[in-house]
Amino acid sequence: MNRYTVAVLVRNQFGVLNRVTSMFRRRQFNISALTVSETESNEFSRITVMFEGEENNKQQLINQLYKLPDVCSIKELDSENSVSCELLLIKMQNEPATREDIRVAADAFGAKTVDYARESIVFQLTGDSRRIDDFITLMKDYTILEICRTGIVSLEKGSSTIRKITNL
Repeated sequence: MNRYTVAVLVRNQFGVLNRVTSMFRRRQFNISALTVSETESNEFSRITVMFEGEENNKQQLINQLYKLPDVCSIKELDSENSVSCELLLIKMQNEPATREDIRVAADAFGAKTVDYARESIVFQLTGDSRRIDDFITLMKDYTILEICRTGIVSLEKGSSTIRKITNL
C-alpha cells in the first residue's frame, strides 16, 4: 500500500470535517494522521490527511471529495513538492540512572526540553514522520510516561497555493 498526503480546503462550517472523514471511511482508507485548522481567512479551514491505500482508490476518493459542497480545493502533497512536519511532545521518567542518556539522545535529535521536574522531563520535537518515529523508537529503551503527537502539516513549495486552484 502507498502512503498519501492530501490537503483539502473547505468552507469553515459545522459538520464539514465529519463529511470529509466519512468519505475516507466509506472508501475504507485508514487515516494515519489528521490535522485541521483555520487558514489565513476564517472563512476557510484546511484539512491535511495522511492515509494509506491504492492509487486508483485514492483518485476515486479525491473525485468524490470534490462532489462535497463545502470542499473548495484539494491538493496532493508529496516530499518532493512540499514542506511537511509534525510536532511531538514526549514525557520521560526522570531517573538519575538514565537522565544523561535521555538528554544526550534528545540533543542528538534536536529535541527541546519544555518541562523539567523531579519525576519527569518533557521534550518537544518537530520534524518529518520518520524522524518522530525514530525518536520514539529510541526513547522506548527508557520509560516513556506519555506521548502526544500532532498530525502532519504540509505546504506546497514555491509560490503556488491551494487557494489558486479553488473551485469557488
